[in-house]
Amino acid sequence: MARTVVSLTDTRIKSEITKHKKSPDKIVKLSDGGGLFLLLDKKGGTYWRFDYFKPITKKRTTIGIGIYPAMTLAEARKHREEYRELLSQGIDPFTHKQQLEEQARFALNNTFEAVAREFMQTEKLAESTRHRNEFVYQYLFDAIGKKPIHEITARQLLDVCQIYERQGKSETARRMRSKAGQVFKYGLVLGLCDRNVALDIQGLLQPHRATHHAAVTDPKLLGELLVAIDQYTKRGSIVMCYALRILPHVFVRPGELRAAKWADIDLENSTWSYTPAKTENAIGTQLIVPLSHQVKKLFEELKMVTGNNEYCFANYWGKTRLLSDSSINKALKNLGWENGETTGHGFRATARTLLDEVLKFPIERIEQQLGHQVRDMHGRAYNRTKYLDERRVMMQAWSDYLDSLKEKALSL
Repeated sequence: MARTVVSLTDTRIKSEITKHKKSPDKIVKLSDGGGLFLLLDKKGGTYWRFDYFKPITKKRTTIGIGIYPAMTLAEARKHREEYRELLSQGIDPFTHKQQLEEQARFALNNTFEAVAREFMQTEKLAESTRHRNEFVYQYLFDAIGKKPIHEITARQLLDVCQIYERQGKSETARRMRSKAGQVFKYGLVLGLCDRNVALDIQGLLQPHRATHHAAVTDPKLLGELLVAIDQYTKRGSIVMCYALRILPHVFVRPGELRAAKWADIDLENSTWSYTPAKTENAIGTQLIVPLSHQVKKLFEELKMVTGNNEYCFANYWGKTRLLSDSSINKALKNLGWENGETTGHGFRATARTLLDEVLKFPIERIEQQLGHQVRDMHGRAYNRTKYLDERRVMMQAWSDYLDSLKEKALSL
């Protein structure tokens, strides 16, 4: 006849613990039936245990559940019922518990932030781009960074992005979705998540409205701007003065000018050769900028100022010792061009328009000099080193034209 087990009560447990403290020389087991018991050890510990037979081997074993009174009698009984249900399905509770603990460790080690930071180490980006991305990543970390990457849903990511969108930061929201997508893609490759949820919300954010960098294409206004730039020497740093004076002549991207290195400037052959960061991964071909007589002279003067630094336009403030992203635009605003009339990037549009419409140079040579990918009649991409002699003529003509506009502006 099976032994009848009287269920435990909190009163009985407390009474047994009190008695055990008086004579703790032996281990006491207080059974609640169904394999659940409370173990009172010799050191005064009170531990919930569950006794059972393994599904396959039928070997008797015991699994720990928790400590009394932190885990109450009612909570211990819930665990017993869960374990008995697992056993009825042929699942070993101990193995199941190990799997849950492993999943918890996996989730802890593979949060969105942890995976993102690992991915960030693989990105090959210009320093300015990397710095800009850090802000976007931080927005994501603040919102979903501590969540296991495989648990993040498309809805959660969309909600975060739309908060920024409602604040008028649509571009930030789009960049957040884009960077999150790259992290999820990386996580997929490593087997850390099952899907790229950023793809699920593609098209649900406000579409990008293309804006063009403000540019001066009126020759008279351009002449006035050039005169104002020459007069900036009385107000700004000497390095910024040279940056502003050179940029309209070479019409490269402002970030490329800021990162110009003396090692790439060949004053003897009047060229500046570098690989634009914007197209480095896609094309990887050097762009050669022929230096007009005017630009060569400016670089010669600048070399006496920063020639011992790696960078031509070395700054004396900031961590990177480079002019900041917005410094050129701020300088133009300080000159009085405050209504979006021009930007540093706008000089590219200025040159493209006037070289074509006024100086009548072939659009293919202009596009080449802008660093754009141009194809010939057979669909082949022009190498950026081709037609260098023609582009030398064009760049000299452009500098001479800019000087003529300044002279007209000064004579008025």
